[in-house]
Amino acid sequence: MTGSGVTLVLGATGTTGSRVASRLATQGHRVRAASRGATPVDGAQAVRFDWYDPATYEGALSGADRVYLVAPVDSATPADVMLPFLEQARATGLRRAVLLSSSAIPAGGPAAGLVHEALPGLFDQWAVLRPSWFMQNFTGDHMHARSIREEGVILTAVGEGRVAFVDADDIAAVAVHALTDARAPGADLVITGPEALSHADVAAVLTEVTGRAVAHRPLTYEEMRDHLAASMPLEYAAMLAGMDRANAGGAEDRTTDTVRRLTGRQPRTFRDHVRGATSTTGRVTARTTV
Repeated sequence: MTGSGVTLVLGATGTTGSRVASRLATQGHRVRAASRGATPVDGAQAVRFDWYDPATYEGALSGADRVYLVAPVDSATPADVMLPFLEQARATGLRRAVLLSSSAIPAGGPAAGLVHEALPGLFDQWAVLRPSWFMQNFTGDHMHARSIREEGVILTAVGEGRVAFVDADDIAAVAVHALTDARAPGADLVITGPEALSHADVAAVLTEVTGRAVAHRPLTYEEMRDHLAASMPLEYAAMLAGMDRANAGGAEDRTTDTVRRLTGRQPRTFRDHVRGATSTTGRVTARTTV
């Protein structure tokens, strides 16, 4: 795969998509940055794209030979719109697809798992990124980050289960490799940080680095599901709460060498992530005013 083609980056204003688009553009690749608002992205051609508006597909796909796939937000059944899009993409000449999924979702599983299962049959060149939970969940705009800033608490149904949280910058580095290397991985890649931490550990690091007390408040599965359902569809809330329950049983208590093996560098630690986020924003745990 050469740099002469166009890489379509879906979700180009999101946590990983923005980083993927920026890295590709910096390396001199031609990038089409797709978002619902066709938001400008430095070094890229902005284009409007909406999973639920097939009329936006043609303009996004025109001339593209690679795509970074990010599923629609808050959908428990993203394959309903993603698979028809990928059929159209293949018909227009797209040759390589890299899907962002989750370490918690295997091929054939819920949500993006059905897209994962179908991808090898649609494209000869493919990869599925299966990152663990994002470090940015505690420092960005995620509900955990908001509850940390507003109340000094992290609410989960994970109990003492440990998770090898991963920095979105490391995910993006793996994605760029999968999109641009001469040979596509042709595999699913489980991406983790260098250490597995409990949410109590996360709270302790946030407290130490920022100087503001943060605590983990465990919830039951039902409490977590209902808490989530206040801001998203119940089916999706139930799926996320179910992932927490699985993590309580050790489902994410593992680390992999994917970042080092594919990018040549060690993945970032959570402590270093928080230090960097604090120095950049100055407000990782600042209380929000109303």
